[in-house]
Amino acid sequence: MASIPTAVERALEAHDAFAVSGEGYELETTVFETAVTATETTDERDGRFTVVVTLPTLDAAVANETVAPVVEDGWFETLERRLADVFTVAHTNAHEDPIVERDATDVSVTLEYASWNAREGVEDAKALVEYVEGTFAQGIVPGYEYRGPAATLLESAQSRGQQAEEDGTGANGGMPM
Repeated sequence: MASIPTAVERALEAHDAFAVSGEGYELETTVFETAVTATETTDERDGRFTVVVTLPTLDAAVANETVAPVVEDGWFETLERRLADVFTVAHTNAHEDPIVERDATDVSVTLEYASWNAREGVEDAKALVEYVEGTFAQGIVPGYEYRGPAATLLESAQSRGQQAEEDGTGANGGMPM
């Protein structure tokens, strides 16, 4: 693991959602593989962060059938467009455009930004990963049976929906109609 600036390392270690991994730090509250690293900056900022989230392609997430290339391509293009706005959830305004790449089975989302404050930079890392996860979940195409992280996301959403119904909050958040 490359050397991480001391302030960023302390902030990552103090945050209960991150754990040391071979690639830096990983966010433990997501179903996806993540790597958060940081390097020194040439100005007064606490660090330059790199966040990498690895997602399955739609075809890799679908169980027992092959997704048609036109559906896979449309899904990926939509994912790319939605992720263009990822930094709207971050405090930083010093960032690069997201890099979204895919191979046969994985989509890699790379997010790079600088932060004046290490704790804020770490909170941004968490928010950015959660945005990527939510964007992936929004793009799940109905009509397929899913496996792996996609199945976990769907099961979690269904579970939360059932819990809300049992609690009486339902889809309208408990507000009278």
